[in-house]
Amino acid sequence: MFSLKVRPGHPDFLDLPWAQSIVDWPRERFVVLPCGPSRHEVRFMACEQGIYVIKELPSAAARQDYEVLRTLETKDVTAAVPVGIVENRYPDPGAERSAAIITRYLEHSFSYQELVQDHGFGARREQMLDAFAGLLVELHLAGCFWGDCSLANVLYRYDAEAIEPIMVDAETSVLRESLSDGQREEDLEIMILNVAGGMADIAVAHGLSIDDADLTLGEDIAERYRNLWRELTETPLIAPEEGFRITEKIQRLNELGFDVDEVDLIPADGGQRLRMKVKVGGRNFHSARLHRLTGVEALERQARQVLSDLHYFQCLSGARTATGKEVATVQWRVSVFEPMLERLRAMADIQDPIQAYCAVLHHRYLKSCESGCDVGTEAAFQDWLTVGRPDYSRATGNHTSPGIQTA
Repeated sequence: MFSLKVRPGHPDFLDLPWAQSIVDWPRERFVVLPCGPSRHEVRFMACEQGIYVIKELPSAAARQDYEVLRTLETKDVTAAVPVGIVENRYPDPGAERSAAIITRYLEHSFSYQELVQDHGFGARREQMLDAFAGLLVELHLAGCFWGDCSLANVLYRYDAEAIEPIMVDAETSVLRESLSDGQREEDLEIMILNVAGGMADIAVAHGLSIDDADLTLGEDIAERYRNLWRELTETPLIAPEEGFRITEKIQRLNELGFDVDEVDLIPADGGQRLRMKVKVGGRNFHSARLHRLTGVEALERQARQVLSDLHYFQCLSGARTATGKEVATVQWRVSVFEPMLERLRAMADIQDPIQAYCAVLHHRYLKSCESGCDVGTEAAFQDWLTVGRPDYSRATGNHTSPGIQTA
């Protein structure tokens, strides 16, 4: 008899024929959605609570996948959200059909194949470098050795002008209290090889020679990873009167999207100087702040751009004091942010209203630069509609389906 573990707030999934492989389930149990490359069988199911992804795999791999994703969720790492696990579905625990994990469907996501331009990533290459480096840093800070980082084991979402990668396959991952430098470098080497293989596959799919593949993409990711890791973990020495450098350090990390949990000042050089050691939290500084202010869930760079609109409003309203800024924040939320978001949600072909809001803000900036003066949000919004919703249409035009899932 199979065993089923499901987290509260989701369907119980008890009415599903778990004794059979999901490939043999009646088709009417599933919804058909685009699916990226996967080593396992994957199906999608629509329930009242939302859409879920069911992935079938051997018992040990399923258990590892589920437990790692559960732990990463508590650490605010960008990864798929696990909902449940089904075990003992088949006598042989090593069989593909012996277990399954259930995760939440990731809206507005897509596979790396959607980003490919001319057998590479074209203008998106720089974004891919930053996105992958940031995700690996997040995982390693959380003590997660991935073990199989590749283009196919990640989903992507547009996050303002950037791309957010999401870890969706953790069956090879191992969690530790912290990772040594050697373990981190080993994970980077695996990533470099896997990404090179992915780029070679892309070249072959476009009928090109292996020599035309972007085989250095993984090495470039590793270089950016090392630079970011250095910024996050270095312990500079400061003089007692240089307290401003603490603020500067925190601001730099916040600009990168990282929270700072605490700062330790350790006496050094006989007490003449202090060694500053920063404990970095999750990579969600701006999204957490936006949620506190508005209750809206947004990706990190989306939140950063929306919050820049708040700062813009505070400047226009002449808010200077702490109290004045608090009042302006409420006025912005009630009179600007929420009404615009409702207008965007009401548009039938807008699937991601926060991303559309970011596109309007960027259009306002471009029109203001072009005019040499502030054009205002409403005028920018009307012009944005007239000219075909630039940025939003470009970001979503190649994948108008709800999303692409892989595992």
